[in-house]
Amino acid sequence: MAASQDDMFSFCVDTTKVSSCVEVRFIDTVKGKGLFAKAAIKKGDTIFVERPLVSSQFLWNSQYNYKACDYCLRALETAEDNARRLSGNPGLSLPHTELCKVRPELHQTCPQCQVMYCSNECRQAAADQYHRTLCLGPSQEDPDHPVNKLKDAWRSMHYPPETSSIMLMARMVATVKQAQDKCCWQKLFFQFCSRAANEEEEIAHKLLGEKFQGHLTLLRALFTTALYDDHLNMWFTPEGFHSIFALVGTNGQGIGTSSLSQWVHACDALELTSQQREQLDSFIDQLYKDIEKETGDFLNCEGSGLFLLQSNHSCIPKAEAAFPNNNFLLHLSALSDISPGEEICISYLDCCQRDRSRHSRQKILRENYLFICSCPKCVSQMDELDLTSSEEEEEEEEITDDNALGQPSSDNIKVCTV
Repeated sequence: MAASQDDMFSFCVDTTKVSSCVEVRFIDTVKGKGLFAKAAIKKGDTIFVERPLVSSQFLWNSQYNYKACDYCLRALETAEDNARRLSGNPGLSLPHTELCKVRPELHQTCPQCQVMYCSNECRQAAADQYHRTLCLGPSQEDPDHPVNKLKDAWRSMHYPPETSSIMLMARMVATVKQAQDKCCWQKLFFQFCSRAANEEEEIAHKLLGEKFQGHLTLLRALFTTALYDDHLNMWFTPEGFHSIFALVGTNGQGIGTSSLSQWVHACDALELTSQQREQLDSFIDQLYKDIEKETGDFLNCEGSGLFLLQSNHSCIPKAEAAFPNNNFLLHLSALSDISPGEEICISYLDCCQRDRSRHSRQKILRENYLFICSCPKCVSQMDELDLTSSEEEEEEEEITDDNALGQPSSDNIKVCTV
């Protein structure tokens, strides 16, 4: 793939829209770059739509039969099949199934390894970018294949709730391997962050737990066996592996797709009588109760990707990222009016975490993103005592116990469950 950085930017983002409303500026050595408005943006506006440079479904998510396109992460189950699996009710029938947008007749598989795609276009795009390098062919189910050993090792170290994937790094390597302009892709990947060795170790520690050093050494050995390339030898050194590990750990944007969620939103838009609306809403409410009892919070096909247009964090965000197309296309939408010259920030915290005390917010951000937030909300609360309420302390203990491997690196697509 011969491409300049400008070509890749145009591939990821509609430049006719972006160039007129936003720009990327260098802020300082601590925050790095930021996204700023060039023109007035109204609340509710879609600021831009962007596809990732590379993305990958989480390995446990895939293992547990969350079927997604191996390229764009589009959910491949119909809304009804998805609802049946999540609720544990194989006889469930959804009303208005015509609203489901999944088209199984368009699904394609790789003829060599049988990996699934939502369309021939996605199958070809994956092959052109990285899949020819990573395709396991008849060894897809062979536990002794080096790539499968790497996947198994990752799963044994990084349990749900997942926050990253070693396969995102593998696809970075495979993309460079297949590219005609290898230097261009390397520059694109390494523009995301530049961190000191001690920070990289902290990120690795957070992702891999107490035994991170031993885990990291094993992962690097397996990664090297599966993917080594002379042109990329610096990525396979201890320092280089730390660096790309930290890169995906701090810059990977969470991606969530769901055919059921799409169906629910389509149901919301139906013109119904008040009685019909009440019946449909009651059915959906009960469905989600059944799903919560059977599956808990794991509703979506989940993965992560690297996006060129990155927003910094604020506890009072001006925008939010979402994936309404049921694929990896990130829609950045304005949560409030944004004036020309304002920085466009998202939140790395979910809505529940943003309502907690300054101390609790800072603790989460410090431990998972390695920075102290200085947004207007945190500055205005600087005089508050650095104390956490007993309720918040209990919640923090639960979070630590349930998610000992770290918070999602940019998981701003999740919302509080009501």
